[in-house]
Amino acid sequence: MSVPRRPPALFAAPLLVLALLLTGCSSGGAPAKSPVGAPGPQSDAASVRRASPSPDPTPSPDPTPSPAGIPGLGPETLAQVPAEARQVFVVTGEEADSNQSGAVLYSREDPAESWQPVLGPWPAHNGMEGWTDHHVAGDLKSPTGVYPLTDAGGRLPDPGALLPYDEHPRFAVDGEGFFGEPLEGSFDYVVAINYNRTAGVSPLDRTRPLGLERGGGIWIHVDHGGPTQGCVSVPEEHMEELLRTLDPAMNPVIVMGDAETLGR
Repeated sequence: MSVPRRPPALFAAPLLVLALLLTGCSSGGAPAKSPVGAPGPQSDAASVRRASPSPDPTPSPDPTPSPAGIPGLGPETLAQVPAEARQVFVVTGEEADSNQSGAVLYSREDPAESWQPVLGPWPAHNGMEGWTDHHVAGDLKSPTGVYPLTDAGGRLPDPGALLPYDEHPRFAVDGEGFFGEPLEGSFDYVVAINYNRTAGVSPLDRTRPLGLERGGGIWIHVDHGGPTQGCVSVPEEHMEELLRTLDPAMNPVIVMGDAETLGR
């Protein structure tokens, strides 16, 4: 989808260029059956008893029903969610080329339990050009997939995050988005999405295990009222809720993509 956009003013200052690059706003035969002996005319009662199969003393237990899945996620997508994950933040895009999404956080205490929604649904934005299963730097698309959420930070003080939180002035940003909306405050709170990054470090870290050409700095951050360059954004009050809820002890992950892809 091609949409005219104004160049963000933040490219004018080196500090802001760094912040933008970091944010990315920037996949035989069947077995033979045992014969059952039938008593003949000369058989006595004992032979009949010997020929009769013995009942199984241990009845088979009733099969345990599988826990309910997550609405909108098909078997291929659910199979990518790690078994140890007990929090799943699902971001579902309207279409493959849409930059508007919805977000819901699901949780469960035990793998045998069903997933339950605990936050949302919230409105969200994603990349200007939609979604891709092969993100590259500058494509203005958000990467589809399942990624751990291990680190957070922002320009503002820690609002009570459970994830490690890096408060730093380098999260400041200025300028305008694609439709002229102000970008100021977009990185007041962020959660790093572990796409092409090293877990356990600040979201500002620039290590790119897949190489710089595959992009990086893909975050969940404060929504500025328009599409991103690859990140996911939700309203500020919801970012605070998310930070206070995502628990590293529950191995949270994000599942993100357009509805058709996530439904596979």
